[in-house]
Amino acid sequence: MYLKGMVMLAWFAMSYVLLVFWARSTWQGFLLAVSLGLSMAGIGFNIQHDGAHKAYSRRKWVNHVAARTLDLLGGSSYVWHWKHNIVHHYYTNIADLDSDIDISPLGRLAPHQSWHRIHRLQHVYLWILYGLMPLKWQFFDDFRDLLLGRVGRYQFPRPNGWTLLGFLTGKTLFGVLAFLVPGLYHPVGVVLVFYSIASFTLGITLSVVFQLAHCVEEADFPGTTSATLDREWSVHQVEATVDFSRDNRFLSWYLGGLNLQIEHHLFPSICHLHYPAISKIVKQACDEFGLRYTTHPTVSSALASHYRWLRRMGCPPVAASAKSKRN
Repeated sequence: MYLKGMVMLAWFAMSYVLLVFWARSTWQGFLLAVSLGLSMAGIGFNIQHDGAHKAYSRRKWVNHVAARTLDLLGGSSYVWHWKHNIVHHYYTNIADLDSDIDISPLGRLAPHQSWHRIHRLQHVYLWILYGLMPLKWQFFDDFRDLLLGRVGRYQFPRPNGWTLLGFLTGKTLFGVLAFLVPGLYHPVGVVLVFYSIASFTLGITLSVVFQLAHCVEEADFPGTTSATLDREWSVHQVEATVDFSRDNRFLSWYLGGLNLQIEHHLFPSICHLHYPAISKIVKQACDEFGLRYTTHPTVSSALASHYRWLRRMGCPPVAASAKSKRN
């Protein structure tokens, strides 16, 4: 894990330095901005995510530092802890509780969410909006959630003291790296263009990986709004989550094991390097107890399922229900 973290950070540093100080042509800038976005996603998948779940290291301070790499990417590790570790991991795919699937009114990802006419075309335009996600949480969501002390319906303690200072320091450091330093060497318009390319690459990569695990035809979307699930937590995690490309070693390496999301949701505090071995045990246990364990063999099959799910959720609820019955 330490070696992997060093590789991701070196990739990020090299892409950033070359983009800001070396690139002299549009095509060089474009390729390096895409590389920068992919390296940022790699940091999120492989360092920040495991660190936030205390799975990166046995040492508490190492996990804390790893989790704080999200602040380097413009997010808030404090807000993310409540939004992801607490809310998403307990209330997975529950429409009015899991804020990760709440993109209303622009999109409808669950059958118990409100439908609007614009959703008829969400299978077309949401792919573009996925790329804009970093802008939303870097400049709006984190500040809103912090001021309200709430993620969706879930209340969390507002930070103070060192925690608040860490939040503000992270946002400031991101602003310096993303805009101030490049702005010393390039026109503002150029900085904004290549920031947008890197940010869009980061957003589409993070969003699609999440959607392929939860917002597909095979995933379960419980309708309960109760704080207490009406079935075992582990059963809920297995049936609300889907794996993809389990046997693709490169993808598993880059995604930090997040193509094995069933295993991650069952054992979030275990380092993702163990997920491939754990998946065999989980699959065997699910077969033994008659639980649905779903995996897409390839990324393309998972993407196709997500696309079909977006189209289904974009239909008016009555029409979508009738279509489901016919199928």
